[in-house]
Amino acid sequence: MPRRLIAALLLATSALIAPAAPVLAEGAAAPAAATPEARPERPRAKNVILFIGDGMGISTITAARIYDGQKRGESGEENSLSFERFGNVALVKTYNTNAQVPDSAGTASAMNTGVKTRIGVLGIGPEAEKGVCRDALAHPLPLLGEEVKRRGLALGIVTTTRLTHATPAAVYARSADRDWESDTAIPADQRGLGCKDIAVQLAEAEFDVALGGGAAVMYGKDKDPAGRRGEAGADLPGAWAARRGGVVVRDAAALQAAPLDKPLLGLFHPSHMSFMAERKPDSPEPTLTDMAAAAIARLERDPDGFFLMVEGGRIDHAHHAGQAGYALEETVEFARAVQWAVEHTDPAETLILVTADHSHVFTIAGYPRRGNDILGLVVPPKGTGEDGGDGASPLLAADGKPYATLGYANGPGAIVGDADGDGDGEHGRPLPMTGLAARQQATVPLASETHGGEDVALFATGPGAEAVRGVIEQNLIHTIIRKALGWAE
Repeated sequence: MPRRLIAALLLATSALIAPAAPVLAEGAAAPAAATPEARPERPRAKNVILFIGDGMGISTITAARIYDGQKRGESGEENSLSFERFGNVALVKTYNTNAQVPDSAGTASAMNTGVKTRIGVLGIGPEAEKGVCRDALAHPLPLLGEEVKRRGLALGIVTTTRLTHATPAAVYARSADRDWESDTAIPADQRGLGCKDIAVQLAEAEFDVALGGGAAVMYGKDKDPAGRRGEAGADLPGAWAARRGGVVVRDAAALQAAPLDKPLLGLFHPSHMSFMAERKPDSPEPTLTDMAAAAIARLERDPDGFFLMVEGGRIDHAHHAGQAGYALEETVEFARAVQWAVEHTDPAETLILVTADHSHVFTIAGYPRRGNDILGLVVPPKGTGEDGGDGASPLLAADGKPYATLGYANGPGAIVGDADGDGDGEHGRPLPMTGLAARQQATVPLASETHGGEDVALFATGPGAEAVRGVIEQNLIHTIIRKALGWAE
């Protein structure tokens, strides 16, 4: 090899090799190291809104996307719900510490405490046995809602379920059993041991806005005919209002008229709020979007920022009933509330997270044609199927009957015989039903359809959203929120 080429190669190689550190004489000072360029700080979030679609698994999102588009006359498949346009997405593992398929109490607790725990408990560690008051008192977990108030931020809770139901209760309550919503719900052998029912904990919580259903567990019968508390004259909302100088509202009109500068408690139904599919135009109940808008308008007045949890809780209830159309209508309203929040908050200040606590055993199947009615029977593309398909006739199952696109692995849609008395139980197998109010077919007969155990999605936009990626444990949502707010140690 020519000497000039060898020299050139040696020179090029030497440029790629870091020089050895110089050997210093004893006592000699080392040369000053070059100061690395400081990384710019990532912007912190002033506000965080956590949207939880209860039971909103990925199949629910897909079906709701199609349903939403078809309501506008589109084929639906190409549609996107508001949060599906967020730039950061992750998959979330939802199991509880003692359950492969979780419930809302354990999953919501993971998001609000940063610790996975048992199925059916709220805000207590996995060491505590469900239903044992002394265990709950011995193993409390720190709650995000309490930290929010301790650090001077405003706190809001919005839900279409009872405010004492599992997901909203996880923001402010600790309980050995998610069902201890009222004093009368605590078993006799667990009373008087120091555990407070969830409604009492709500009345004692330091929230700034709480809107949803569940009035019955807050009152005695002398104060509300639907009251379920043991003391006839019980008035927990009145006690809360007196302590906080707050306002209690019971309908949409009162919500709109409520002052912006006072704490607000809204109780719009004795139990869970009405399904969107069953509401009349003159309904006295606000929608989820109405409640989210009212909460944000109040919370954003706090100069230190806010944390708001918004739950579309009745997605879950519709799935349990095997009524996919109801679940999809609830999901569309949930997406509408997310869109309102996106349009009415500062994207440079507000981290918006959208997720589900768990999934359901809900399927979309059968090879329907593009644009096929998502709530209808399976009609295949023209020229497909065993008989070639005319593009208009439903496919038939092996028993000679048509079947729907949407279905469930278990639930009331599989009950043998004429379960609801409407004559659709021919040959011991329910015929497929279609439309918004239909109960879809299921495989395993159960009185109530169950949750699913697969991962759910987490969508994020705003400061801190870059942490939402990959496949994560559900309790890390708590970490993502704290880091975005600049609180992580």
